[in-house]
Amino acid sequence: MKTSVLFKKFISYYKPHKRTFVFDLLCSLIYSTSGLLYPMVSSRILDVSIPNKNLNEVLILCAALLGIYIIRAAANFYVSYCGHVMGVKMQGKMRSDLFAHLEKLPYSFYDSNETGQIMTRMTNDLFDVSELAHHGPENLFITTFVTIGSFAYLCTISWKLSLIIFAFLPVLFIIAFLCRKSMTKAFTKSREEIGNINAVLENSIAGIRVTKAYANDDYEQDKFNKNNNNFVKARSKAYKAMGRFASSMGFVTQVYNVIVLLAGGLFCIFDAEHFDYVDLVAFMLSINLFISPINTLIQFFEQLQDGITGFKRFYAIMEVKAEHDNEGAKDVDDVKGELRFEDVTFAYGEGRNVLDKVSFTVPEGKTYAFVGASGGGKTTLCHLIPKFYELEQGMIYLDGTPISQITAKSLRQNVGIVQQDVFLFTGSFRENIAYGNPDAREEDIVEAAKKANIHEFITSLPEGYDTQIGERGVKLSGGQKQRLSIARVFLKNPAILILDEATSALDNATEALIQASLHELCKGRTTIVVAHRLSTIKNADKIIVIDRGLIQEEGTHQELLDKGGIYKALHDTQFKETGLAEVIDCG
Repeated sequence: MKTSVLFKKFISYYKPHKRTFVFDLLCSLIYSTSGLLYPMVSSRILDVSIPNKNLNEVLILCAALLGIYIIRAAANFYVSYCGHVMGVKMQGKMRSDLFAHLEKLPYSFYDSNETGQIMTRMTNDLFDVSELAHHGPENLFITTFVTIGSFAYLCTISWKLSLIIFAFLPVLFIIAFLCRKSMTKAFTKSREEIGNINAVLENSIAGIRVTKAYANDDYEQDKFNKNNNNFVKARSKAYKAMGRFASSMGFVTQVYNVIVLLAGGLFCIFDAEHFDYVDLVAFMLSINLFISPINTLIQFFEQLQDGITGFKRFYAIMEVKAEHDNEGAKDVDDVKGELRFEDVTFAYGEGRNVLDKVSFTVPEGKTYAFVGASGGGKTTLCHLIPKFYELEQGMIYLDGTPISQITAKSLRQNVGIVQQDVFLFTGSFRENIAYGNPDAREEDIVEAAKKANIHEFITSLPEGYDTQIGERGVKLSGGQKQRLSIARVFLKNPAILILDEATSALDNATEALIQASLHELCKGRTTIVVAHRLSTIKNADKIIVIDRGLIQEEGTHQELLDKGGIYKALHDTQFKETGLAEVIDCG
């Protein structure tokens, strides 16, 4: 990642806040300039006004100094308030851009990136970036101006002594240069460990019920402690690098006092005609004007490292290639639902082909079921239809049009998916059903719930459709979650329906109830069913047996049984398991 590109991207976030930024720097200038006036005014009072017993001049200068401090306070307020608001707005814009980009990233990104790591970049990293956005230019501006201004003032006292002090500045830059590399590496590592902590924390909290069920709280504590200790070590190394930098810089700035005392004393002894102890006292009082911005620079470097590291991690995600439609891709209307796979081949990364030259056609409105061993490619096949992954070879056609020539959003609006692992959002029943169509009317939401056989349950609750379902629907049973997800698809009203192991996690009684809802949902739609229980798909128009990425058999339920192949073996095995289960239940 080129530094120039990173810098230009960072600067671009200042554009909407040009006026605030300019005023922030102006107020910083006023604040830093006014700080230089105190030693000048106090020197005048001590050297001239008091010796000459000029009371009026003392009062005027003190009043002027008071007025300057009032202006300085106002400038400080603007910098502290408006400057911080500018930083927060920039942070908000970056967070919004990051979220929008995350929404456009392909499935493959989330296959290899943990939620906790992403959340860290969205929160901790961007907070440090906003602090740099506000304080960075301001501190750099103040440091530069005050350093130059104070040096100029010191020259009016003794240019020789000022040059001696200035000669030590390169030492500071050399230290900063040498420490920068180790600081960058250390702070980057600490960021990664914060992400690991968030990832473990998010995973542990989400699975807290499983943890309790297996009494594995000690195991989870050890896992968290391991990551927490890694963070402490990484952050300790970062602070070690920072401490080495700060102590070295601090030592050099403190040496200035020794140099001023030594060199100034020599000037007083051997060049008393041009430099006396009054000049030495004034110089020693004013040297803090020169040292103060150096101390600010020390603090700025820690902030700079945090901010740069955070922005790099933010921009690293922003550089990930988002999903994009091919040139000339169009929206589709009035979808009939015919699906055709033609020599489709797909693999995850560099692994073996999950699908290998798969070809079949699902006529409009028909139901095709896919069965076979786990890992055979059934779910992958379902994910390719709505373009969750890019095809490597072959093509899928919708109503005769290659899906590569259909916009992803338009295609997905016409595909409904009901999966075994139902994801429900924190919120109410109404909000979760309306997710299928955010613009739906109340009566449409109720109708969808009725078709999914969950309306009566919802209305039996005290708050009805406004009842909160808890995080990921934790307050609901498996069957209630599934029916709620079915209601969501009813409201979406897609032309193509994908049922991916939709009832495999349910008991027989609940499955029978859900099947009634699914039967209603499938009417008039092209339906792809992935099923483990063969009893649920025996009425499908065609059943396709897929194993190791290849279509092994296809036909109706009875045709496949008559063939006596893989499907019959699966059927017979399940029949024996079911019979055994019934014997056990009756025992």
